[in-house]
Amino acid sequence: MNNVLEVRDLCKTYILNKRQNNVLKNVNFTVEEGEMVAVMGPSGSGKSTLLYTVSGMDNLTAGNVRFCGKDISSLGKNELADVRLNEMGFIFQQMYMLKNLTIYDNIILPAYQSKESAGGRAGKNENAKELMRKMDIIDIAENDINEVSGGQLQRACICRSLINNPRMIFADEPTGSLNKQSSADVMNEIIRINQEGTAVLLVTHDIRVAAKSERVLYIVDGNIRGEYGLGKYEDATMLKERERDINQWLMDMGW
Repeated sequence: MNNVLEVRDLCKTYILNKRQNNVLKNVNFTVEEGEMVAVMGPSGSGKSTLLYTVSGMDNLTAGNVRFCGKDISSLGKNELADVRLNEMGFIFQQMYMLKNLTIYDNIILPAYQSKESAGGRAGKNENAKELMRKMDIIDIAENDINEVSGGQLQRACICRSLINNPRMIFADEPTGSLNKQSSADVMNEIIRINQEGTAVLLVTHDIRVAAKSERVLYIVDGNIRGEYGLGKYEDATMLKERERDINQWLMDMGW
């Protein structure tokens, strides 16, 4: 398989109160097409910074990040914005949506902003509706964002992340603010997306979420200290054993 994401010797440094804070230190990893990779680690270990840096939302200090063969650090502001709009999808713990728009309008907005014109506006509209049907939220299309549950809103965020058929989804604690049932529902949708061929890189502290990934990276103090391969998640009968395996591995790593 080809790599959709290649990270080489990535470093990220912030200057705080005239002191240098090395948040990421010589990070190396890849994500293959259609792979789901989870990033775990203690609070403050650099998980979210890693996600933001490799997706081009934050600038790197040193090293190289290639996304679909493009060196994102060499792209201009507009080129990078086009890559994020058309080839990447984003899901966050905080469900950022425009308050003056309906659920449907929030989902379709990135499609209207894209220069890709396959199917025209009618095709984009139908794609949005089909995504909402798959996520079982078509009945809330005209609702305001404060008129739906957290689980419904996160599924709407997933629809928005998929509207331009991205090569990869970047997810930062996508179930972190949800209850157990909503968390399971959202993860089932992310798994389905992945099984349909979209690569996923997600940050999580939840072993149940990580157990559904193909590989887990463990980061401490800005360094990836270990990697655990689980293989493809197929169904719930595998889950308890995968959770036990990850839990034991994390304990061995000092979790």
